[in-house]
Amino acid sequence: MQDKQLSTEELIAQDVGARLPLGIMGGCITTLALAWSLFQLWIASPLPFMLGFGVLNDTETRAIHLTFALLLAYLVFPAFRRSPRDRVPLGDLALGLVAAGAASYLFVMYEALAQRPGNLTTADLVTACIGIPLLLEAARRALGPALAVIALVFLAYSLAGPWMPGLLAHRGVSFTALANHQWITTEGVFGIALGVSTSFVFLFVLFGALLERAGAGHYFIQLAFSLLGHLRGGPAKAAVVASGLTGLISGSSIANVVTTGTFTIPMMKKVGFSAEKAGAVEVASSVNGQIMPPVMGAAAFLMVEYVGIPYVEIIKHAFLPATISYIALLYIVHLEALKLGMQPIGDHQPKPWLRRLTGFAFGAALISGLSMAVYYGLGWLKPALGDYALPGIALLLAATYLGLLKIAASNEPLAAEDPDKPLTELPNTRTVLLSGLHFLLPVVVLVWCLMVERLSPGLSAFWGTVMLVIILLTQRPLLNWLRSDGRHDYGSLQDGLIDLREGLVAGARNMIGIGIATATAGIIVGAVSQTGVGLVLADLVEMLSMGNLLLMLLLTALLSLILGMGLPTTANYIVVSSLLAPVVVTLGQQNGLIVPLIAVHLFVFYFGIMADVTPPVGLASFAAAAVSKGDPIKTGITAFYYSLRTAALPFLFIFNTDLLLIDVDFAHGVLIFMVATVAMLIFAAATQGHFLVKSRWYESVLLLLVAFTLFRPGFWMDMVHDPYRETPPAQLAQTLGEVEAESTLRLRIQGEDAVGKLRQSTVLLAVPAGEDGEARLASLGLALYEQDGKTLIDSVTFGSPAAAAGMEFDQEIMMVKAPTERWRKELMWLPGFLLFALIVWLQRRRVVRA
Repeated sequence: MQDKQLSTEELIAQDVGARLPLGIMGGCITTLALAWSLFQLWIASPLPFMLGFGVLNDTETRAIHLTFALLLAYLVFPAFRRSPRDRVPLGDLALGLVAAGAASYLFVMYEALAQRPGNLTTADLVTACIGIPLLLEAARRALGPALAVIALVFLAYSLAGPWMPGLLAHRGVSFTALANHQWITTEGVFGIALGVSTSFVFLFVLFGALLERAGAGHYFIQLAFSLLGHLRGGPAKAAVVASGLTGLISGSSIANVVTTGTFTIPMMKKVGFSAEKAGAVEVASSVNGQIMPPVMGAAAFLMVEYVGIPYVEIIKHAFLPATISYIALLYIVHLEALKLGMQPIGDHQPKPWLRRLTGFAFGAALISGLSMAVYYGLGWLKPALGDYALPGIALLLAATYLGLLKIAASNEPLAAEDPDKPLTELPNTRTVLLSGLHFLLPVVVLVWCLMVERLSPGLSAFWGTVMLVIILLTQRPLLNWLRSDGRHDYGSLQDGLIDLREGLVAGARNMIGIGIATATAGIIVGAVSQTGVGLVLADLVEMLSMGNLLLMLLLTALLSLILGMGLPTTANYIVVSSLLAPVVVTLGQQNGLIVPLIAVHLFVFYFGIMADVTPPVGLASFAAAAVSKGDPIKTGITAFYYSLRTAALPFLFIFNTDLLLIDVDFAHGVLIFMVATVAMLIFAAATQGHFLVKSRWYESVLLLLVAFTLFRPGFWMDMVHDPYRETPPAQLAQTLGEVEAESTLRLRIQGEDAVGKLRQSTVLLAVPAGEDGEARLASLGLALYEQDGKTLIDSVTFGSPAAAAGMEFDQEIMMVKAPTERWRKELMWLPGFLLFALIVWLQRRRVVRA
């Protein structure tokens, strides 16, 4: 296991071009990485507040965080391909120390800077002039040239505003103002993105590294293989599940590919997948892990800050699309296995469908029962124990841990991974499952703190990490003690200490690129806020799309793909959300499409993530090709083909926000989940050209039509019956009095934007309760007047629903649409399923003839 771990680290280092030096510098890098992890654990814990020592504010912690990241970046990442990998040149050491000094300037001079905001001294200016170029160079080394070039372009754009051509021109930014905004304040480099990296992201990356070091990664792979290996294309299905489990807590699709792919890709090749298809399956499943809650490649925590809704809501909205995307990928792998004529491994006889269904139902019921027992049991225990709840729950957790270790000690330990071993037999599912149940405890603690206790993500990750540290230190001696036959030596406490140290170091090394990425992306965010380039992009997309809503979304998706090329997940999301999310919101409103902000952010995030797959810069595809020895471009093309389902989802939930479980009750949510899953499987069958048998072209087209109908039944129902009736703007008060309270009016308004350009947009107004229309109009905070046959806004009450909707003085109300009674849109599912039944009948006839 130790050799395997080392080879995986070397493969990751080789893939990202990092050094693994030995000797004194190797020890310095290890010490710095260890100190960084311990610092992050310290500031996340309640200890500073309990002891009254080491309490730091956000700006100070961000400065220290970036100091560690910059120093380690120069020590770990060489300047050029030909630079030495076995030692650190003195030049890199000097640059690292200077960069670290520039980053720590905000920490050292915090009090002085707070007393003179905006008044730069010569020292401030020099520090910024040194820090920004060195940050860009660190980004080039750690992440490649893409992000550094983009940031450099935005810096140049900030300074060159007055000389830019018409549409791109702005008033310009002085050099001093740029330096102040980007480095000395918390609007640029030290902004929200770096703050999220400091507060949340590091701890989740550390949690993943410690979980992997404890042996959970190997456990998840073996469990997935034992459960799915007997199916057609079983190793590929196991790769999907294992990568999904790893991706739940992973901050990097590339690290996910390399970590799980070293075992799963050779397995897939052995059962008949080509090198490119094996790599593509691993890429598609690893990248999919970045859209899967609870971490989403650290983007979930950034969304909390950017969208302004609670973390639990982010998880709720992101869960359904990610889950059905994974289910569809399993189905795509199954179709590939059918097309290649693969057979199950060994002499395993498939179970009758009724036994399979019964087994699945029993498993689901068992998990649900255990979850309810934990939830309601602790819910009863906490008030019963009162002030002793925390020690009581800790004792219960310790007893559970010992019980699970006793079960693990009663079973054979898992064999080490061996990609070269012939696939003639599968591991026993029961043995594998029971050998590592204790690895689930830190995940349970993390999820409990996040979802039930509603602690902050940082504090939740801290308590999950504490549980992991206990496991790392104690599992080896306890397993030796609990195993009665003495046939296996699990190691000693010293081995546990080594595991802990290596896990802390691995977590910090994994964070170098993310820390640098969030800081560099902060330059782009700072430029957007300082220059107003977001409005420029909106005008550009509007001009290119010619007012066509679907074309506007396609252009936004394409721009997200381009901007996301070569960027890690975290930086990717920061860049595309800062630049393109406002574009979708603005142009959507102008074209009558009101989209919740979370849907817009998920839209650009999905397409930014797709850049990890898409040639020619699909970094995850190149990483998979390095493992599979296949062609990286072909691997990327195949992975993109497999990922079409992920590319289709954002368009669907933009137009049908039910898929994000927005304003959906539980029963309706379960129904949507089932129908959306069936729709995604049908879409996968259509894009793969294979359902029961190879599909004819018109069958694939009909399958796409069925999938669209199930995903967006409202599209067809709107054609049958318009959900709104138009009323004259002058009769707005009368219309308000006619409709039911809590229904929604759509208003088309026209007014000048921030630069004086006349624009139209659509707003939604929830109808308040009131005796009549005039009272309801007053509750909305609106006062209107008529002039030259136009209905204009006379005043908008501050803090009113109308003000929250973006309505302002002197805007003209162009159109009012009131809701009408109509059939439920879900009725359109019936013709969709009938058409699907026709396709099934057509294909079954060919199956029978064959």
